[in-house]
Amino acid sequence: MNIREASQSDIPDIIKVLKASLGEGSSEKTEKVWRYKHIDNPFGESLILVAEEKNEIIGVRAFMRWNWQKGDKVYSAFRAVDTATHPDHQGKGIFKKLTLNALAMGKERGDHFVFNTPNAQSKPGYLKMGWKEISKLRIHVIPVNPFYWKKEKEIMQNFSNDVPNEFLDLDKWNEDLIGSDKVFTPKGESYLNWRYVNNPMQSYFIKSNSEYFIAGYVKIHKNFKEFRISELLFTKDASRKTIKKIIMNWAKKFGVQFVSLNVPLEGTIFKRSLSGGLGPVLTFKLIDENLDQNMFLKFKSWEYSLGDLELF
Repeated sequence: MNIREASQSDIPDIIKVLKASLGEGSSEKTEKVWRYKHIDNPFGESLILVAEEKNEIIGVRAFMRWNWQKGDKVYSAFRAVDTATHPDHQGKGIFKKLTLNALAMGKERGDHFVFNTPNAQSKPGYLKMGWKEISKLRIHVIPVNPFYWKKEKEIMQNFSNDVPNEFLDLDKWNEDLIGSDKVFTPKGESYLNWRYVNNPMQSYFIKSNSEYFIAGYVKIHKNFKEFRISELLFTKDASRKTIKKIIMNWAKKFGVQFVSLNVPLEGTIFKRSLSGGLGPVLTFKLIDENLDQNMFLKFKSWEYSLGDLELF
């Protein structure tokens, strides 16, 4: 078995392995989506390794590049995301081999850590390879008046992502977080455009001006609908009442049963909500052994949006 770093010419064969391993239904698997996630990312191209036998790709492991910042220090991180082993080659330890090789390569290149939110099936494997479990994501849930609930599920047809005419002062937003001593993802217009406006995988409803940026979407479950706020950024001068009205108008329009969001640094928008460790578990693996990992293992140190950590 040969383990090597992938090139862009490998993308068609990588897509074939993803489809064979994961099927067509879990998420869209196309070259367009792969390039969006792993090449067009404003944080940089992903670290992608493949396993080969007889010059045929039989496994793939992708670490999406990401930045986190604490104070003035920016950390080069990876999100452990797309991974697949061809069904004909399972049981050969391909996932572990690819992952450990990727970690070694990241260490050699000066990267700092890996993070992800694995599901219950994959989490034990990560923990065996040295990942640390930090905490379940804290999420606030706001019930919607049953009067507005709707049964229709096909509510996103022919919808294109909103394109904002104006962004808030992101330099100021980043400066405020630098002063907070929190671990956060530094954000600019290029990031928000990539993550939400130009995302080919998910259509977002977006409202933005000089005081706030809000991006959310309808998530359909088996027996209910949720309006998830993936990104909520706002200045100290922003009207909480206006932001709340925008979100609840979306919730009523699409007839969801509840709204979900994280709690921003500047405080809650909704005074009445259910909250707690309702999200997936955030896990972490140090690459740079010279770093003090304790500052990352304290969940209260993280200032995150759901869009920073949810799978996409």
